[in-house]
Parts: sequence; structure tokens; C-alpha cells
Amino acid sequence: MNQPAQRPLIGFGQVRHTRLKPVRHAFAYPGYFWMLPMRALKRQAVEEVKRNRWSWLSFHDADHGLGGADALAWLDGLLRDEGIAGPEIDQGEVWLQTYPRVLGHVFKPVSFWFVHRAGGDLAAVVAEVNNTFGERHAYLLHGQGLAWGREITADKVFHVSPFCDVEGCYRFRFMRTDGGRVVVRIDHDDAQGPVLQTSVSGQLEALTPGSARRAFWGWPLMTLGVVVRIHWQALRVWVKGVPLRAKPAPPHDLVTGPHGQSTP
Repeated sequence: MNQPAQRPLIGFGQVRHTRLKPVRHAFAYPGYFWMLPMRALKRQAVEEVKRNRWSWLSFHDADHGLGGADALAWLDGLLRDEGIAGPEIDQGEVWLQTYPRVLGHVFKPVSFWFVHRAGGDLAAVVAEVNNTFGERHAYLLHGQGLAWGREITADKVFHVSPFCDVEGCYRFRFMRTDGGRVVVRIDHDDAQGPVLQTSVSGQLEALTPGSARRAFWGWPLMTLGVVVRIHWQALRVWVKGVPLRAKPAPPHDLVTGPHGQSTP
């Protein structure tokens, strides 16, 4: 697969969510996300990405990882600790799929760090999850099971929905075409089978002043709207009779690897 140009991109698409049990509940919302080439941005900042400063749309390193001043440095440290390092990794691009801050407000239900080798194939993906309780956890996916279009699993260890227990596993599938379409699927299974099916999709194009204006005016309060929609859909699920679960303590470690293994 050809590597896209190493310039910031924006994806316009849709978020879909379907609960299969104990009652069926489904919704879909349009929206957008950024796809940022983090190594390229480290070498040369671009005006389209307002970094660590206020703007209508902006990116702040503190919204990722441990909340430090350099999110890419956090990721590279994590990869080194896991033995995912070397010239091929250093020379490959790291694409971050994430929501920008909108008018200074931030909420990112999930972001994806796509770590490429120099040849363009995937070396690792970090799925970074935030819940509405202000907690963050990341799932590090790597190994022979990781490839575009192939399913890879991780044990669920982090509380997200008050209507789901922290048990079972996630099935991730990452798809990206040469035409610039991206689809990420995350399905949650418990011991009895599928519980949730979710996806984030979008058609990528260059992040320019024009595409940024189109995104902002199309969804001027997008990140705040995400929080409102989460609570609205939660209310609808509760009205349907799905019981609430008590929130457990978050995992001790920020990152878990394959099969629930903790990563410092």
C-alpha cells in the first residue's frame, strides 16, 4: 500500500455504534477527525496545525499519553520499552488519528497512533481511550496479528460505559485504502458473544484553511457535542431498561499490551 503524503490530513465521515444486548440500540453521527504525521510535524511545523496554542481548531500534546509537552516522545518511549524500536521505526511515519480541540474544548473518546516502519507496513497501533470520568487508558497492539484489514484482539481492562462490565475483549480492525478512506472497527465481546459494534470512518483530504473552515462551521461545537451525545444516548439506553454498573477503579498502568499485559 502506498504511503500518503506526509502532510496533515482531515477525514470527514461518521461514527457508528450498535448495542446488541441486552437490548438493541443503534445510532450514527457525522463528523470529522484529524490525521497528523507526527514525525513530519516534529521536523517541520505547519501553519494548518495550531499546536499547543488556542485556535478555533488546535492540537495540544498534553491531551495524549501522560499529559506532557511532547506526545510523540511519550509514544517513542513506550515503543522502546516494548522492544518496538530501531532505524525502521525511527524512519517510518507515525500517524495520529484524533479529534482536535474545538474553541479550546477537548474530549477524545478514542485516538489511534499508527506506527509505520520505513517500508510503510504497520509495526504497532496504540488505541488511546478517554472516558467521561476524566480517565485515560491505552491499548498497545502489535505482533504478527497486526496488519491492515486483519482483526486483532485485546482484553478489555478499562471502564468506558456504565452499561458494560469491564470484561471480555475488543476486536480491532484497521482499514485504509489508497483512495484515502479510513475505517476503524472496534467490537466488544463478552463470554457469551458480541455486545457492541462500533466504527469510525472518514474520507481523507488535505488539512487546509478551507477544509478546516468547512469542518468548524459544519460542526462548530463538535467536541462538546460528543459529550452531550454520549449522555443523551446513555439516557436512552437506561430508559430501555439496561442497568447501570458501578464504576471500578482504573487500571494501575496507563497502557496494556496483548492479552491484558501491563506496560509501564
